[in-house]
Amino acid sequence: MGREVIKEKLGLGGVAIGNGFKVMSDKESEQTLEAAWDAGVRYYDTSPWYGLGLSERRFGHFLHNKNRDEYILTTKVGRVLSATDNIPETIWNEPSPFDYKYDYSAEAVRRSIEDSLQRMGVNRIDYVFIHDLSPDHNDEYKNGTTWLDHFEVARKGAMPELTKMREEGLIKGWGLGVNTIEPIIKTLEHTDADPDIFLSAIQYSLVDHKKSLDELFPAIEKHDVGLITAAPFNAGLLSGKDRYNYSGDMPKDKVDRLNGIKEIARKHKVDLSTASLQFSYAPKIVNTVLAGASKPEQVRENAKAFDVKIPVEFWQDLKKEKLIDERAEVPA
Repeated sequence: MGREVIKEKLGLGGVAIGNGFKVMSDKESEQTLEAAWDAGVRYYDTSPWYGLGLSERRFGHFLHNKNRDEYILTTKVGRVLSATDNIPETIWNEPSPFDYKYDYSAEAVRRSIEDSLQRMGVNRIDYVFIHDLSPDHNDEYKNGTTWLDHFEVARKGAMPELTKMREEGLIKGWGLGVNTIEPIIKTLEHTDADPDIFLSAIQYSLVDHKKSLDELFPAIEKHDVGLITAAPFNAGLLSGKDRYNYSGDMPKDKVDRLNGIKEIARKHKVDLSTASLQFSYAPKIVNTVLAGASKPEQVRENAKAFDVKIPVEFWQDLKKEKLIDERAEVPA
């Protein structure tokens, strides 16, 4: 099953709390985090990128009052923030007043982690993910650089530095947090890095999982590292939103697959959000599933999802209709 680095079944992701899809008030964020804690969630993931520091600040405002030994906290590196009067255009709604630059060097990693600790007001971060070092961000890198250019910087900078920080006892471990599979494979197969766990977003869901079965899972198993499957709803598509993978684009093949899954879900009276969470957690190789929430009731429902017994016939019908891969592990 890989390294047992994070054993929590469910974690709370910080995109929504960084005003990823709409403006959330500080009070709404606090209530959502409180609901997660009360529901037993003890794994929290955020990033300096989410709301340009807003998500980290909100997570820290809540978590710094908790016993630090009672929860797992992860954040990310790869962008360094700086205060500005000219906030850049980003996907975030009303973000904090910061600009950012991509930097995967050793020095930037040290600074980023120190900045995150100060923003959150906590004394340590458990695991650190090198963030968005991935081909889907090629259009965002400046000066004509590509993810491969940044990967080379990270290979010489961020990766050995994070290994050193682990050896120093400053963090428990590190990996990549990305929306594509290629960087994870490249880190495992083509470097001498020694990562602990990877966060793979939008790549193992009911509507999109073949490439993970073909490429990601075998690499994770071969190298005996941990795996977090994140964004099990494909950022909204599987939870009733007209949104697929953080954009307004709705690919026809995914919508057709979704409609077929919905039909079988209605037949068996299965809630699609519940099925999505259980599916993304089901593979033995998966350590935990990470899902965001913008309302207290959402996180409460997510936490309850694992207690629901889904009829085995539901999964059988999905495979029979070729709506999910025959190889996909399903809940017992």
